[in-house]
Amino acid sequence: MAKYNKKEQYELQIKNEVNTFLRTVVDNKALAFVSITKVEMSADFALATLYWDTFDANQKGDIKKAMEGCLGKIRSHLAKNLAVRHTPALSAEYDSQFEDSNAIDKILQDEKDKGRDF
Repeated sequence: MAKYNKKEQYELQIKNEVNTFLRTVVDNKALAFVSITKVEMSADFALATLYWDTFDANQKGDIKKAMEGCLGKIRSHLAKNLAVRHTPALSAEYDSQFEDSNAIDKILQDEKDKGRDF
């Protein structure tokens, strides 16, 4: 079993709580297909950045507005469900890792089709 330090455990706990909250409590249709992919905490645990991704890349603008509008509810939910003295302030950022991965795969496939091998 992997060992995590306190910060990594806290990030994982926040990620799981927020994903559960988005699936079960939030009734905003724009957030129906949103997943939190990663959480990064500041060194003093005062700020948590939630990185999100969606299956519907065409709706990123609407989802970003919905996420920003929902951050207060998410923080309130975390305050009720996490056993911590201070709940971190939240910010949300789009995580483009899957799009970036697909773009790299496409470039490599194009090069392979041209006869270049890596």
